[in-house]
Amino acid sequence: METTSRVDAQASAAEGGPQLPSARRTVDGYLRAPFPWYGLDEAFTGPRWLMQVGTAADGTVEHGSIGHGDEPSVRNEATEDKERFAVVVTVAENPVRRSPDGTGVLEATTVSSAAWLAGVGLLSFTWPGQMDHTLRDDWLDQQTETAWVLADDLAGPAWSTLSLPVDGVPTPFHYRESEFGWVLAGATEAGVHLGAYGRGMSAYGLAFAVIKDITAYAA
Repeated sequence: METTSRVDAQASAAEGGPQLPSARRTVDGYLRAPFPWYGLDEAFTGPRWLMQVGTAADGTVEHGSIGHGDEPSVRNEATEDKERFAVVVTVAENPVRRSPDGTGVLEATTVSSAAWLAGVGLLSFTWPGQMDHTLRDDWLDQQTETAWVLADDLAGPAWSTLSLPVDGVPTPFHYRESEFGWVLAGATEAGVHLGAYGRGMSAYGLAFAVIKDITAYAA
């Protein structure tokens, strides 16, 4: 992925967790994407909500997230066992390419890109018990780097393989669990990579499908 994508995602996570509904980006960013958005399929009947999109330096939409279930707050002792949510991250499949200003080369997006964005997304809604507010930034920096290392080694022992439907087709995903929740990532035949993270909802029963009308999520 573009280097700034990693930096921007880390900064977003470090700024203190979830975005309030009024702070979320509108559906306009999603409509500008040159790729299809994915969410949970029709078997999920709970709430669905927009989160945010990530863009390249030239404003091109590169990835974004869709929430399902309870809108999470930063995890603490009062909420850790009550919230049930899953977030689906769609990442455009891009090859190595020149930067918009022609001065450098942008990294290709891969399944690891989706795995890292999902891992950082989960961290943004996580606050270990008994941790002082002033220590959270240091903890996030450490955990964000760990998420990057794990995402860069999808064949490593931290990951297992899970088959889930994507548009009705069984698709292999890389999957891992932690004390904070679960993360998974895989590829599709639609020109995008998928990541997902959640807590309180089992990943084993999920299925993904193209969102037919993203504007319906803005309600």
